[in-house]
Amino acid sequence: MARDPDRRESRRSHSRRGNPDGTMSLREHLYELRHRLALAVLFLVLGGVFGYIWWGWHIGGGPTLADLMLRPYCGLPEEARGGTPGGKCTLLATTPFEAFMVRMKMGLGVGAVITSPLWLYQIWAFIAPGLYVKERKFARRFVLFATGLFLAGAALAYFVVPQALKVLVSFGDGYFTTFFKADDYFSFLLVMLAIFGVSFELPLVIIMLNQVGVLTYDKLKRWRRGIFFALFVFGAFATPGTDPVSMIVLSVTMCVLFEVAVQVSRVHDRRKAARVAASGEDYSHLDDDEVSPLGTPEAEQPSAKPTSYDDVT
Repeated sequence: MARDPDRRESRRSHSRRGNPDGTMSLREHLYELRHRLALAVLFLVLGGVFGYIWWGWHIGGGPTLADLMLRPYCGLPEEARGGTPGGKCTLLATTPFEAFMVRMKMGLGVGAVITSPLWLYQIWAFIAPGLYVKERKFARRFVLFATGLFLAGAALAYFVVPQALKVLVSFGDGYFTTFFKADDYFSFLLVMLAIFGVSFELPLVIIMLNQVGVLTYDKLKRWRRGIFFALFVFGAFATPGTDPVSMIVLSVTMCVLFEVAVQVSRVHDRRKAARVAASGEDYSHLDDDEVSPLGTPEAEQPSAKPTSYDDVT
């Protein structure tokens, strides 16, 4: 089957070798967007299939996905949690399709994380041709640090959840046996991982706003106490459980990350002020209505000529 020559020519026209500046028509942009979205969805589907299979598959003798996700719950004392008569740690399913839906949900979530470099690259490949070289370098760093911070937050949540569950179960004073529904437990776990992961992006957002001049170090220093209080309020409302462990860990960690961002902003503003002072172009002392001394070069200024009027005028 012969390939469409128009499509082949279109792909060659917006490739880097055939079109170094990356200019494309609206139609070619739409074709490129469709191509990138199709690849991103394909990688997400493949990741979901892998996660679904990994649910009960020991890869290289390691734990299954179900074992990893059940480990926080199974860390509870045996007398405080439910299970099968044989002593195996299990969850409760109350609907016929609950086991399948939970397995598919966890497979899609974990698969999206595993294949994130592949589908994120498709988004990057669509956006990158429209950016300057400096903007590309900044975007690469932003994506790299954002991914690392999200994974660090999710890892912290994974180790906090067992302690939070122990605190919640201890409120019963040994008079209750915990039987979690599978859907409720895994939803709780996914929400905790997502909240901690997204919350860890706070310093990156602050640093980015400071780099573009929206937030200065002086403002952050004045707002420090109020922001610390707001972070503790956020931690109290954002965590799905009512336990103090997850709330305190999330709030304290966000305060530490915020302070790191403040110190990075301080260094950046100090270096920026030194560069401005060295160039002699500091106009920050001028009022909003005062004109800066920047003017039009004399060579570009229009020459003053007498205005001529005709007889009618």
